[in-house]
Amino acid sequence: MPVLALMFNALVWGLSWWPFRQFQAAGLHPLWTTVCLYLLSLLAVSFSQRQAWREFLGTPSLWLVMLAAGLTNTAFNWGVALGDVLRVVLLFYLMPLWAVLLARLILGERLTLLAGLRMALALGGAAFVLAPEGGGLPWPRSLADGLGLFGGFCFALNNVMLRREAARGAHARALAMFSGGVFVAGGAAAAMAGAGLVAWPALPHVGWLLPLAGMAVLFCLSNLSLQYGAGRLPANVTAIVMLIEVPVAALSALWLGGGQLDFKTAVGGACILAAALLSALERSQKPAQQAPASPATMQA
Repeated sequence: MPVLALMFNALVWGLSWWPFRQFQAAGLHPLWTTVCLYLLSLLAVSFSQRQAWREFLGTPSLWLVMLAAGLTNTAFNWGVALGDVLRVVLLFYLMPLWAVLLARLILGERLTLLAGLRMALALGGAAFVLAPEGGGLPWPRSLADGLGLFGGFCFALNNVMLRREAARGAHARALAMFSGGVFVAGGAAAAMAGAGLVAWPALPHVGWLLPLAGMAVLFCLSNLSLQYGAGRLPANVTAIVMLIEVPVAALSALWLGGGQLDFKTAVGGACILAAALLSALERSQKPAQQAPASPATMQA
């Protein structure tokens, strides 16, 4: 059951790009959709665990968790709704590369030979994915590519900060992540709407509120599944099962016209997934620790 719960969570997030695009086509920018999704979870925690606000507001380090979580969702949700889903997801999962560097900087972890191999694999994979057709430097080609890279960096920062703040109350940490989804994504959306870069939230008719509410409930259920599964399995097993999100996103994007697969993307993606798998296997050699976050852990 724990493995099935994690697979359900990965399935929901691997397919999340499609409803984000549907809401965007109906007039609701992905950032506004993100706010709506996290608002439900934020209200639930706020009413059921009111004391968590005191710990959250009195712990500046949790504010960084809020920022990292909010930027992760802002970049990932916007990126998959905007560009090639396969490329965005693969670039997002460069997280092991950033995690090694951030863990060294923030947690003081030493760099191991296996960590160096993970970094080399991730960098090589990124170079393949980003390499232009006519040659040249492997830089992001589009805003969506940049959002995928930036989201992965923020994802790694969120995970490292969660490990650093593992002694804090679980509800305070969850509140920090939910707040990021509401206030960071909402603040970014409001700032861009004020500048005329995106539209203010709007849907063609009230009938769209039902699927929006359904999506929020589905994400909430996926979060409960994540917490159920991650709380009953070793962290390395959780990390490996969560990688199912990548092929789910890739296959659904190829089937529904949300992305394209060429030789360079396939080779680069294999290297990036190998780096993520090595990260999970290396974790199995260390003492037990808190399960890593995923995009769904923003729903903690």
